[in-house]
Amino acid sequence: MSKKGKKKKVKASDQVPKLEDKIESILNQNSLRPLTIKTIIKKLGFKSKVINNQIPEALAKLVKKGRIKATPRGGFQSNKKSDVLTGTVDHVSSRFAYIIIADEDDVYVKDRDLMHAMHGDLVEVAVSPSKHGLKREGKVVNILNRSRKSIVGRVELGKAYGFVIPDFKKIHEDIFIPQHHMNNAEQNDKVIVELLVWPSDSKRGEGKITRILGKAGENNAEIHSIMAEFGLPFEFSDKIEHEANAISDNIEEEIKNRKDLRNILTFTIDPEDAKDFDDALSFEILKNGNYRIGVHIADVTHYVNEDTLLEEEAINRATSVYLVDRTIPMLPERLSNELCSLRPHEDKLTFSAIFEMDTEGTILSQWFGKTAIHSDRRFSYEEAQYGIENGEGDFFAELITLNELAKKLKDKRFAAGAINFDTTEVKFRLDEQGKPLEIVPRERKDAHKLIEEFMLLANKSVATYVYKRKKGKDKDTFVYRVHDYPDPEKINDFALFATKFGHKVNVNQSSLSIVLNKLLVEIEGKPEENVLQTLAIRSMAKAIYTTETKGHFGLAFDHYSHFTSPIRRYPDMMAHRLLFRYLNDGSSVNRDELQEKCQHSSDMEKRAADAERASIKYKQVEFMSLMEAKDFDGIISGVTEWGIYVEITETKCEGMVRLADMKDDFYEFDEKNYRIVGNSTGNEYSLGDKVKVRVKNTDIDKRLIDLTLIW
Repeated sequence: MSKKGKKKKVKASDQVPKLEDKIESILNQNSLRPLTIKTIIKKLGFKSKVINNQIPEALAKLVKKGRIKATPRGGFQSNKKSDVLTGTVDHVSSRFAYIIIADEDDVYVKDRDLMHAMHGDLVEVAVSPSKHGLKREGKVVNILNRSRKSIVGRVELGKAYGFVIPDFKKIHEDIFIPQHHMNNAEQNDKVIVELLVWPSDSKRGEGKITRILGKAGENNAEIHSIMAEFGLPFEFSDKIEHEANAISDNIEEEIKNRKDLRNILTFTIDPEDAKDFDDALSFEILKNGNYRIGVHIADVTHYVNEDTLLEEEAINRATSVYLVDRTIPMLPERLSNELCSLRPHEDKLTFSAIFEMDTEGTILSQWFGKTAIHSDRRFSYEEAQYGIENGEGDFFAELITLNELAKKLKDKRFAAGAINFDTTEVKFRLDEQGKPLEIVPRERKDAHKLIEEFMLLANKSVATYVYKRKKGKDKDTFVYRVHDYPDPEKINDFALFATKFGHKVNVNQSSLSIVLNKLLVEIEGKPEENVLQTLAIRSMAKAIYTTETKGHFGLAFDHYSHFTSPIRRYPDMMAHRLLFRYLNDGSSVNRDELQEKCQHSSDMEKRAADAERASIKYKQVEFMSLMEAKDFDGIISGVTEWGIYVEITETKCEGMVRLADMKDDFYEFDEKNYRIVGNSTGNEYSLGDKVKVRVKNTDIDKRLIDLTLIW
């Protein structure tokens, strides 16, 4: 062979001149955890045994150069420092969690990398460099603050110990209970557990039972477990009850300092079972033919003074909570049901917004101030509705006129861009033991809307008055109820969702309210109405309390506050104090202190809403557990890789048909088209499809309903 034709032998090291760089790159991409030599070889993907045999030597050189580090168990890890961020754990599955970072994308964390942090814990997370097109992944490196010190769950007994299985579905570790910490709890008891040892790689979570709530499945035990799960108080302390009971009910001298409206026709309209009456309406026809309408609100701050235990408790609770079978009040009964409640045929102290308006509902003048009233009649919604519909009964003429004015106020709101959200809520008829006998839609008729419109008017007017009291940028600090414009991405997702039900939604900022109102009219009375209404609301921004005035998108108000429910909402108490201060030319208050209270009130409002939903879901599951032999019409309200969600039309309960239970075919999830498709038959089930289902199983502990498809 000629010299020219002779092949040059290439060394293995020449074939891979950048082997060390490739190894370092692999470790940097997986910087959160060590990799074994076997894993490194697999990730590099070389087929040559010669090259793979060089990898251990290359790793040793990288360690010697300080470019990577060897770990005690024979692995290798990047020396590159990860970004460390602070966020809150959302433990959505037993396999993974997301760390919620303020103003940034969430960080995905595998369960093994959580350091046993629990849902809600504040943590530091080391974030690995993002791979193209993938979510950021991280590893918890420090737990800064535990979100809970106790857990609610169900007891499982062993021979000389027990476990508590947490109720909350986002807590995925059972708690070990030594015998001496069982507190006489028995099998299947619902209990509260105080955590003594947090779980770690070397230890399981350990606790002691501090309170036995009752047997799992019993109404009181389940409702108490929901209260404990969300950290709701079970009772008022003796000191607070004593302070409330010591308040005098003698108001004769105080009435002399107020506008006396006791001779003006006044009444309340509330639910049949209400005990705390926050608001009343008064009605007069003036000589010029106009109307004077008063919105009178319980003057809670007359009785609850600052720097008292009652004030501190009201701040902490921030809101009353309305569970299916009980109310957890913000204030003790002495205040909420007696002193402050605008009960009929009693003189009461109020804070009023009084309007003169013409027959078209145009506001001609307004007045705000402290008053005394005497309610002539306590109407239930049903009684007021009867008067409006039939033109007979107590004060029917006044009710009819107020209803006509309320409709004109509503028309003006919608003309200005308000959105007509009117979701179907459900109510339960319970027996004496709290067992649900019936689920029925909660109807909203004219009597409900009448009250709503005048409360909206008062809230809007108070906020507008305070905002405009001073010109320029130096505005008085106030508590506003703000509802921001929705995230365009969420609205686009909702529009796409609506198309799956056959509804076209063209969204843009200038006409969004018109488009949404048109859709809400289209779906009225249709099976998908509740699903789409609920999803439309979820696509909106969340209303919050704040000192910033950003307006209320849903109501189409430039300025809005909460003034009309101080018995059950602390922000309304703040609004009362501030309005009274400014009416008397007081100086503005510290914005930072007020903003802190606003944020706390928003947080407590969310907690209350979550607890209320949990109690409704519990009763729905309990009710459906009694219906396992009955077929129900439903509509597919969600499609996932593990099953389809179905909302039952009759009861508004939602359950799941699991793909594993669908034996007629192997179904695959088509995420793009919101459907599942059978491999063999081609059968498909899509979002919005009408189906018939039967209850297969119910789990009260997890508040889940499993369904079976009939067709």
